This record gives sequence, C-alpha cells and structure tokens, in this order.
Amino acid sequence: MRLGPKIISAVSLFLAAIGCWIVATLAANTIETRSGDAVRIALIEAGHEWADVNTDGLQVHIGGIAPTEAQRFNALHIAGTMVEATRIVDGTTVTPTEPLAPPKFSIEIMRNDEGVTLIGLVPESFDREATVKTITEMASGAQVTDLLEVASYPEPRGWDASVQYGLTALSRLPRSKVSISSGRVTIDAIADSEEQKQSFETLINRRVPSSVNVRVNITAPRPVVTPFTLRFLIDDGQPRFDACSVDTERNQGRILQAAAEAGLTEGLDCTLALGVPSPDWTNATILGIKAVSELGGGSITYADADVTLIAPEETPQAVFDRIVGELESNLPDVFSLHSVLPEPATPEDDEAEAAPPEFSATRSPEGQVQLRGRLNNPLVRNTVESYAKARFGVGTVYTATRIDDGLPEEWPVRVLAGLEALTELEHGSVTVTADFVDVRGTSGNADSQAAVARTLEEKLGNSQKYAIDVTYDESLDPVVELPTPEECIARVIAVQAQEKISFEPGSTEVAGSAIRLISQIADILKSCRDVEMEIEIAGHTDSQGREEMNLDLSQARADSVLQALIARRVLTSGITARGYGESEPIADNDIEEGREANRRIEFRLVTEDEDSAEAEEGSDEAAEDAEQPEEGAETDEADAPEAEGEAEELDATSGAAPASNEEADDQPADDSGDGDTEDTQ
Repeated sequence: MRLGPKIISAVSLFLAAIGCWIVATLAANTIETRSGDAVRIALIEAGHEWADVNTDGLQVHIGGIAPTEAQRFNALHIAGTMVEATRIVDGTTVTPTEPLAPPKFSIEIMRNDEGVTLIGLVPESFDREATVKTITEMASGAQVTDLLEVASYPEPRGWDASVQYGLTALSRLPRSKVSISSGRVTIDAIADSEEQKQSFETLINRRVPSSVNVRVNITAPRPVVTPFTLRFLIDDGQPRFDACSVDTERNQGRILQAAAEAGLTEGLDCTLALGVPSPDWTNATILGIKAVSELGGGSITYADADVTLIAPEETPQAVFDRIVGELESNLPDVFSLHSVLPEPATPEDDEAEAAPPEFSATRSPEGQVQLRGRLNNPLVRNTVESYAKARFGVGTVYTATRIDDGLPEEWPVRVLAGLEALTELEHGSVTVTADFVDVRGTSGNADSQAAVARTLEEKLGNSQKYAIDVTYDESLDPVVELPTPEECIARVIAVQAQEKISFEPGSTEVAGSAIRLISQIADILKSCRDVEMEIEIAGHTDSQGREEMNLDLSQARADSVLQALIARRVLTSGITARGYGESEPIADNDIEEGREANRRIEFRLVTEDEDSAEAEEGSDEAAEDAEQPEEGAETDEADAPEAEGEAEELDATSGAAPASNEEADDQPADDSGDGDTEDTQ
C-alpha cells in the first residue's frame, strides 16, 4: 500500500522537529556546561572557593556566603568576565558581622596645685557637667580642664560606683592621678611625709565599694635625718638596731645582710632617708657591725661621720686593740673613730658609787609626768620644770627634785636631752646618771626608737653611753587607730543619749545644764579632726505654733550649737547647721512626752547622695512655691494665738529688746501658760 504524499510530509516534519529538539537540547547543555565550568574555574582560581555555580539555560546562578562584601563583588565581577553580565543571577550573601564591642570607657584625672585635668571617654548618660562642677569645688577655684569625649553607649556595669569612689579619693589627695574604669580605680599620689602617706592610705582604703577593684600607690619623700644615725649593739647576746638610716634600697639590703650575719633575726629594718654624710656610709657601717660581732657584744654608733665603738667590759685588751686597729685602718678617711674599753668595776668603785647622782622622769599612760632626783641649782630646776610643762602640759607635771651643787656642768644638758627623748613615748621613763642615760617605754610611732637615738646622739655627743628599750604599740598609733566617720558620729550620739541639749526658756542660748554636754561633744570632734567627714547639726521642734516660726527657731538653735563648738576651738569647715522645724517628728505631738522628745538637736553624717537629693528637693520646692498662691489672711489669724511664744522667741533671736520686768509682771496668767509651751520648743 502506497503512502500518500500528505502522510510522508507529516512524518518528515515530525522527524525534522524531533531532530531540531535534540540538536537544541544538546547545544543548550553544552553551553550550560561550558559556561558553568568556565565561571567555576575562574572563581576557584581567584580564591573564591566559597562560591556555588549553577546553570539554568543561559542563566548562571552564583550563590554562597562570601566572607566579606569586597570578596562578593569581586566574585560577581570575575563571573561577568566569563559570561555576559545579563546572564548572571546573584544569589550570594555576606557573613554576618559581629556587633561592634562597646568602647572601653575610662577617665584619667590629674590634680596638682595648678589645677585639674580630665582626659578620657565617657558614656552619653554620664553627667559630665555635674562631675566638672564637683571637681571645680574641690579644687578651690583652681583651673579645671575638661578633655573628655562622649560615646553613644550605655554605662557599663560598675561604672557609677567607680566614678563616685574615684572622685572621693581625688578630694582627699591634692597631688594625684586617679584612673577610673568600669569596676576598677587606680590611684597614684604624692604625700608630704610618711605620716601623711599612712593617713591617706587609711582614709582611702576604708570606703572601698565591694564592686570596685582598687590599687593605691602613694609615695612620700624620704625624710631628712640629721644627724644621719646608725646604732648597732649586741646586749646579752641579742643583736639589735637602736637606729638605722641609709640612703638607697641597695645599700639598705647590704646593711641588713651584715646585721643578719651578725645574728640579727628580728627588727630587720633600716629607714631610707636623705642626709647621708658620705658615699662610703654603707661600707663604713658594715665594718662597724662586723667589729661588734667579732667583739661578741658592745655597741657602735654612727652620727654623721663620728663613730663611737664601746666594747664589753670583759674584752681582752689585745683583742680590743686588734679589732679597733683594723676598723680604724679600714674606715674611709672622712670618718673619725672613738673607741672605749670600759674598765671592770671593782668593789672599791661599788662602795664609792653606792648612791650615784641620778635624775629620773616618768610618764604615765594617763599623761602625768613626775620629775625626781638631783639638779644643779634653782635656776636649772626652774628651767627643767618649765621645759617639761611646755612639752607635756602645765597641769600634768609634778616636780620632786632637790638641789645638789656637786653635779657635773653637763648635767642640765643630759637632763634636758632625756626629757626630749621622753616626748617620743606615750608612756615610759628616762633615767640620767653621770655616764649613762636609760630610756624605756612604749610608743605609737614605729620610728620612735630611732628618733630617741638621734636625739641622744645630737644632744649628748657620740661618745656617751645610753640604752634604749622602746616598744611599738600599734593600738597607740594615731594613724592606724584613726576612727571612721561612722565611729565618730556614734560617739557623739552615745553622749547625747545620756543627756539632752536643752535651751533657756524663750532663748536660743544653750542652757547651763547642757554646756558640759557641748564640751564633751567638742572633745569628741577634736579627736576626729583628721577624719574626712561632713556633719550636719539638725534642729527640731514640736508642732506647737506656726510651721514657719518653728522652722526659724530650729535653725537658730542649730546655729547656736555650731557657735558653741566654734567657741571651743572645734574646726567646723565640715559642719553645717540646719533647722527642720516640726517636719521630722520622732514621737506623738499630741502628748507632752512626745513633744518633749521632738524638741531636740541631732548630729548626723551627710553623704554625697543626701547632698544631691536635698539639692533636687530644694529646687522642686522652690518651683512649687512660685506656682502656689499665698495663703489667706484668715489662716494666719487662726494660727496667731498659738504662735505668740514663738514670735517672742524669734524677736529675741533677731536682736529685739526683751520686755521689761514690770511689763512681764503685768502679763495675764494665760499668757504665761502659753509662753511656757512655746519656750520648750
């Protein structure tokens, strides 16, 4: 059967279509493969292994996560050089960047006599103006340079506590650098003396917040010691320093090493000081320490360039001559040696000196000083007594001395030197004989033994014999035992708990019965004069009378207490007086006992938080007073009968002349009753 032309044509067209489809598919696959491979190879060669390449017809899809935006753009550019840019479909992303870490906030505050400089970076919420104002006030008008920069980040944890503590420390240190950061404060400062350094350290370390890490480095200039003294002795086999001065830390180590080799195990301390008489001081003192060690006892004393070696009585003459000869030969030229070998005491000497002339002075723990023994003449006795009263107090010296005109001429000098040494002790005694001075006692100064040695060396000379036995008692150290502000105010409150500060009726003057109490409070505040604190004397009344009158009366009485403290020589730069009127009752004003309790004077500490809160409260009250209308006259008239006594008291306070006795006698009985109520405010 023959196929018709139409069938043949249709079959031909169908076969042709299938062939075209096959050819097109093969061509498209070839183009896709070649385009994808070309782009993929180019990206790999460029180091973009992160890129994923897929093809869809003529389109080239590029995906993946690029490490940076720059690498992403570079990959797209490379792909665009391999195929037409219109064929590229961008599906790439960039690795998300971590959020920027907040900056490290810090403040460097440098303070000296010229002014204060602030440098650093602070958060936006930091009250910069208030901080600069606070520093300006503490700098007493000195220039304050603000170089702080601000960043828009929240305050880090612990920032506020660090700033507050740093400013508190800055207020106590006139020459310092305070570095403040979150949770950390570093303080570098200079003190005028070692005592001031200890005082600064005590004050600063007492109020450290628990959330703040504090590092304190306070330096003090070395003291100037004159005469430059070192005294080393071996007594009953026990070596010790009575005084030790050295110029550098390296030389200090050398001297202490020599003392340790001589058997000293405790009290290894030597004061770093200025005033060394010679660069060879260390070498000379080491030679002397070794000489005493070879003698097995005795003492050697250096006072500037004068050297005194005292050997034990039992030392053989040959040994003494050898050791002294070696020491004298080896000492540097500037030093002058005086050596003494005491002669052994004989029975004849003991009989001749059965009662040697002696002067003694004792100082009790209560401060009482007794002078006993012999003095040359009445003039010397008056001089010694006057000197003792000048140093220890007029009412604390008891004299029981007798005149002996056979005493040596240098006797008054020895006595006065002994009394000066006694001033270094809290309690103790000094005994003076013709050839020996003995000082014993207790002191609250760790350097008192060296101070006593320097005094005796300077006053008596380097060839004299003396003994020093001074014990350091930390409980007597005024720096270590400096009370806290809380302890000071607690002492005042304890005294007030026993007796109340009262006033004369109708007056702001302190009543006679309370004068003794004011004196006790003054003594407490004097003992706390080295404590940094702010105290408020708060006056309070009951609710009798008008509120404004009570407020004025309480202020006047608080001022009266402040003036009484000033009259007793209390430093009041940190004390303020404020009247609160009837605003802070502590008892019920409806009963007499409650009103009596509310009429009071309080002493309390003022903190920085309270200062700022009171300032804000005062500004708010001023704004409210400006907005509120004045009260009507009827209210004033209604309160007038209750306020008669208050008005009289205020007139007296402001200086108005009081009524005469005849006018007072003419007052009706009702007025007297009202006046009694008002006078007890």
